[in-house]
Amino acid sequence: MDLTSLLSPDCTRCAVSGASKKKVLETISQLAAPRLSGTTRHDVFESLLNRERLGSTGIGLGIAIPHGRLPSASQPVAVLLTLTDPVDFDAIDNQPVDIVFALLVPEDQHEAHLNTLANIAKRMNDKDCTRALREASSDEQLFDLFTTDDKPCN
Repeated sequence: MDLTSLLSPDCTRCAVSGASKKKVLETISQLAAPRLSGTTRHDVFESLLNRERLGSTGIGLGIAIPHGRLPSASQPVAVLLTLTDPVDFDAIDNQPVDIVFALLVPEDQHEAHLNTLANIAKRMNDKDCTRALREASSDEQLFDLFTTDDKPCN
């Protein structure tokens, strides 16, 4: 899956007030559901929450990659958030999270789901990318950093 085709400007938010892991997952659900025909905010939230119950998607270094599969989704959707204040995400390094990249895919796209998660993790492991994301001052700038070929997150 090409990450730039998954992320849209309306699912990219800079400087979101998160307050808690649950609130962040609710925000993701609210943004993603309209792009997933036949799927409600509750469906998205439950999918993300169920995945978190299996183990945190906080990968360390202030980054989380919550993800879920949805039986009613027809296409994958991504959500990118930066948070004004880091939130506890039960990350593997016990550090709070301030960058969240969520991925929601149709239930039958297991292989593509895993490959996309690996691609996201690789990008997020790049210090120049995460520094640029943290310094972004608008939704548009955040989207541009992740989708423009000559930017640090590509």
